[in-house]
Amino acid sequence: MTRVRRGYIARKRRTKIRLFASTFRGAHSRLTRMATQQKMRALVYSDRDRSRQKRDFRRLWITRINAVIRDSKVLHSYSVLIQNLYKKKLLLNRKILAQIALSNKNCLYMISNKIIK
Repeated sequence: MTRVRRGYIARKRRTKIRLFASTFRGAHSRLTRMATQQKMRALVYSDRDRSRQKRDFRRLWITRINAVIRDSKVLHSYSVLIQNLYKKKLLLNRKILAQIALSNKNCLYMISNKIIK
């Protein structure tokens, strides 16, 4: 049988994996098998943490709104504010409310006073 010269496809695949894993530490960026395993693990983590990130930001926004509302003494809690927002059909999401709470507290006070009346 004639000698088969290996093509570039396998090398290309390994190079692609190494480029992905180039920022990993130690053998995880140098050895092909480890780099492949770490790449799969990294992709699983990124997929999981994409939905986790949404959850975490929502919690952060709720905490910020609640802190400002409790300081203002206008409403007792975050849940009362959200309930009144829905009753009055004001479409402000939590992200926008949190930004208003941080940047301009008086505006949030005005919104909460409008809702109560």
